[in-house]
Amino acid sequence: MSFGRVAFIFSMIIVAGTAFLVWSGYDFLTQEFPDVSVLRNQYPVVEYHSTDKTSQIKLQPAPPTGWVGLESVSKTAVGAIIVSEDWAFFQHKGYDPNQIREAIKDDWELGKLHRGASTITQQVVKNVFLDNDKNLWRKAKELVLAVRLENSVPKKKILETYLNVAEWGDGIYGINAASQHYFKKAPSELTAREGAFLAMLLPSPKRYNQSFKSRQMSEYANKTVKSILTKMESAKYITEEQLKEDLNARYWFENEGVPGSTTITEEVGTSAPAETATEEIQTQKKPPFPPPVPPEDAVDPHPETPGAPVSL
Repeated sequence: MSFGRVAFIFSMIIVAGTAFLVWSGYDFLTQEFPDVSVLRNQYPVVEYHSTDKTSQIKLQPAPPTGWVGLESVSKTAVGAIIVSEDWAFFQHKGYDPNQIREAIKDDWELGKLHRGASTITQQVVKNVFLDNDKNLWRKAKELVLAVRLENSVPKKKILETYLNVAEWGDGIYGINAASQHYFKKAPSELTAREGAFLAMLLPSPKRYNQSFKSRQMSEYANKTVKSILTKMESAKYITEEQLKEDLNARYWFENEGVPGSTTITEEVGTSAPAETATEEIQTQKKPPFPPPVPPEDAVDPHPETPGAPVSL
């Protein structure tokens, strides 16, 4: 075989090998780092399989049945979820350095990955594009994709997507289904206290909705709802008077009555008057950063129209 033929065959092998590596790299990046900008014009649909209690998400060009726009959710309910899940949502660019530092500190002390520190943006990425594995590679992908999502999709759409794909119980996905299930009303009618209850469920809905199933608020549920309401007052989602009123109210399922029967004269589970309850909550540790920007003052860093305010 001549030298020319050997050189030609060798060159073809190099070209084929290079093409394979490029294709493999592209396939890897596509699989591991999907195009999150599709959420600008696409809507995720949660398909729940009751037989094995699993779910999967598919994307479609039109809003699915049950989808609610951000403007169709009460501002106080949105506020409850923001102060509970992602205090700095309107300030960060996909990740929260303060929470990451706290998570690293806690995980180091525990010697394992325990605290997620995920922002709402990161949770959207995880819910729609990634799996639930707790490992550093998944967290790294989540962080990269969250930054990409913030750079390509408006804050309003990110928050709206989160509210529509979040899980609020076994087979209960989206705030529309959650509002109907727990309070028999539309998301636009949710009160601050009801929003705080839904926010309380989010970290682990199948675990924390036992208060609803047992028709009695647990000590954890009561404490968490009070903390969320107090943060809402700090962030100006509710007034001080509304805070006092909500701290002295019960949910309809506690009263074993009909939805809307919530007001009582004493704090749930204690004989303390409203003022005592308010003072107790206000002594709790505040987050180590400024309150969230009030909805009417928030500016989307990537709006549909440059400089347009975020409309809640």
